[in-house]
Amino acid sequence: MKSLRSCRVMNVFQDAVCTLNTLQTNASALEQVKRERGHPQLQLQAMRGFLQRAGLKVEELDRLNIIHVTGTKGKGSTCAFTEQILRKYGFRTGFYSSPHLVQVRERIRINGLPIGKELFTKYFWQVYGRLEETKDAQISSMPAYFRFLTILAFHVFLQEKVDLAVIEVGIGGAYDCTNIIRRPWVCGISSLGIDHTSILGDTIEKIAWQKGGIFKLGVPAFTVKQPDGPMKVLQERAEEIGCSLSVCPDLEEYESEGSLSLGLTGHHQRSNASLALQLSHTWLQRHFLTGAVRSTHNVKQPGTRSNRLAPDLDPTDHLKCLAETEWPGRNQTLQHSPVTYFLDGAHTTRSMLACVRWFNEVTPQHERNAGGSVVRVLLFNATGERDCAAMLKLLVPCHFDFAVFCPNITEAIATCNADQQNFNVSVENMLSRCLDNQQSWRVLNGQEEKPEAELLIRGGLPLVAERHTDTLVFPCILSALQWISQGRDSVLSDPNKCVIPVKPSINTKAAPLREAVSIHVLITGSLHLVGGALKHLDPSLNS
Repeated sequence: MKSLRSCRVMNVFQDAVCTLNTLQTNASALEQVKRERGHPQLQLQAMRGFLQRAGLKVEELDRLNIIHVTGTKGKGSTCAFTEQILRKYGFRTGFYSSPHLVQVRERIRINGLPIGKELFTKYFWQVYGRLEETKDAQISSMPAYFRFLTILAFHVFLQEKVDLAVIEVGIGGAYDCTNIIRRPWVCGISSLGIDHTSILGDTIEKIAWQKGGIFKLGVPAFTVKQPDGPMKVLQERAEEIGCSLSVCPDLEEYESEGSLSLGLTGHHQRSNASLALQLSHTWLQRHFLTGAVRSTHNVKQPGTRSNRLAPDLDPTDHLKCLAETEWPGRNQTLQHSPVTYFLDGAHTTRSMLACVRWFNEVTPQHERNAGGSVVRVLLFNATGERDCAAMLKLLVPCHFDFAVFCPNITEAIATCNADQQNFNVSVENMLSRCLDNQQSWRVLNGQEEKPEAELLIRGGLPLVAERHTDTLVFPCILSALQWISQGRDSVLSDPNKCVIPVKPSINTKAAPLREAVSIHVLITGSLHLVGGALKHLDPSLNS
């Protein structure tokens, strides 16, 4: 009975995810994007309309006591640190982030955990049904994928009566659909850089203007240290909107007992942690000054006010929470001896610099522990308008023995998880991008192009080619991981996983992978790539 019920739950959940996926490419959604591109303010107007059609009012969002966070790099990690701190204080937390790694419900979390499949399905159909019912001759559209998930997150958090919601901006800030929030309790901006230039602008100053759009009148805002140009823009935006803007101190300036450690590795996480400390501290001060929210540890009753001053919030307690924070896919290490995977979703040149620094910091100890020969492998892909060549150039000094490229397709079979599907890019375009990346890598390494391409997968797609012994392109993430691990990772050797046949000549070239004492694999360039890899490498994420 239990297994039958589990199957039923899984089926209705997959139905919901498949229906959600139709919002990626439906004609009305594409028309929305075209219509609003020249008039970005229409995006917020449309979002308010969708929210109302879903049975929610913008005013209701005030009850969520929101922490709103944007930035180019590190905003998700900042949110994870912040949520961890406040959850440890006993509050019931909501956390909305993007993108997801393995399952879409990861985007909407209650008390640090993705909402369950039954809960996701229940609330999905409530929101979807209301939007369907309100379509008429004048209003025939449905919100696009990210807009729908944002509305769904607000609905879930209100229904589940969270004490607070940590909301990560999708793209930009000023015109992002999360910016229908009227009265957040505090706002934060993580490190700024160049990304999404077709939407946000082609200079860091233009991007800073967009990010500063989340500031609200009278709401305290914090930023990590920024270059002079964007910092000036943020200060001007804060003055224009009418809010205070404070710059976070270096993490070393906080008082702590003993050595300071973070749950998320990498030097760049220190500024994210400092921002999280300021955001959580400010939220806690307001909470204890007003007693305006429900608290699962019964500090005050709902609706009452308190004359209590904020307690002495010991930074040491906060720092302990930072050490316990987990955020998969960012500076993550998975050991499946003798294969060790280093996963980081870096997808801009600045974040790739941080990734390379982290990789170079952590691998020497792993290599010493190996006690023998180590083969280094790069597994890379990038999407959208990213400058792949610039990112690959930063990776060259890491001295990889193999560079492997594949599209963000988890596996080349029809049973691929619906959560991982992307209908916005064709398979041919994705594979062509991989071949371009392969060629960029060869040029960066001073290698001449081999005149004739050779198929890697027996009977495979004609675009899958190999031009040199140290660079290969595979049609999906699973086939790439299987070739890299050469049967030495028991998780990938699961008999339930389809093994894609590879030409004997390509297997011969994998001799160093079979003979090495240890294999170190850096997976980077895209959070979607990292998520697809984790689907295979960490089965617990699929449950």
